[in-house]
Amino acid sequence: MNKEAYLKKLGAHIASVRLSKGISQAELARCCDKDPQSLNRLEKGRINPSVFYLKEIAVELNIEVKDLLNF
Repeated sequence: MNKEAYLKKLGAHIASVRLSKGISQAELARCCDKDPQSLNRLEKGRINPSVFYLKEIAVELNIEVKDLLNF
């Protein structure tokens, strides 16, 4: 899988987990101290998030980082 495809799948997975927990993009962005546009770009696979960004998301979604990467 190439980088672009991987980032799209990662973003879709993050969005799926977020939605399953009933959290809006704006709420998750606020909790991670990010702007909503940044989270939107992440969920669309347009950015390559840092490990720290993934850790922040995992904490707020109450899951492990490895679970974000397991799709």
